[in-house]
Amino acid sequence: MAPFRVALTGGIASGKSTVADLFAALGVPVIDTDVIAREVVEPGQPALEEVAAAFGPGVLGPDGRLDRRRLRDTVFADPTARRRLEAILHPAIRARMEAQSRAAGGPYQLLVIPLLAEGGRRDHVDRVLLVDVPESVQVERLMRRDGSSREQAQAALAAQASRTARQAIADDVIENTGGVEALRARVAELHGEYLRLAAGGR
Repeated sequence: MAPFRVALTGGIASGKSTVADLFAALGVPVIDTDVIAREVVEPGQPALEEVAAAFGPGVLGPDGRLDRRRLRDTVFADPTARRRLEAILHPAIRARMEAQSRAAGGPYQLLVIPLLAEGGRRDHVDRVLLVDVPESVQVERLMRRDGSSREQAQAALAAQASRTARQAIADDVIENTGGVEALRARVAELHGEYLRLAAGGR
């Protein structure tokens, strides 16, 4: 039987990693598609060869690894190029995510999918958990975390789905504007709920 799966999503700098770590500390298997996205373009992986064939050898560094910045610059302003890249990467990421899910076990699983709202699909998960913060908080955190200017931080937010679009697909929400103790308490509450749902409770 397929495991009960919860998708964890949220905008950039919303605190998804902290929330995922709190669930992991409770013994919940966590499968992170950001990590998988890096793995599928390691040297020797078929997806890396497809990316290089589609976008030219210029997207590879001298060591044969993907030059992420150059690829990002190539596709950022070109929707057609971005769709071509997604057509290569998404099936590879999905296949590896499913393989990890089958092997992970657990009473339920947490799938970290930052771009769930952008992808438009949620048929492979049972619940969607949104880590939500006001956009002004995201901007401040990005500036602090990455040394971005306010304009750069706002552009990064503008490239993602809107906060409203993410809220529209969420079954559960964690408001990440308090301290870590408030976050831990909310995670514990949701953990109990997901255990109940995974056991067949409704």
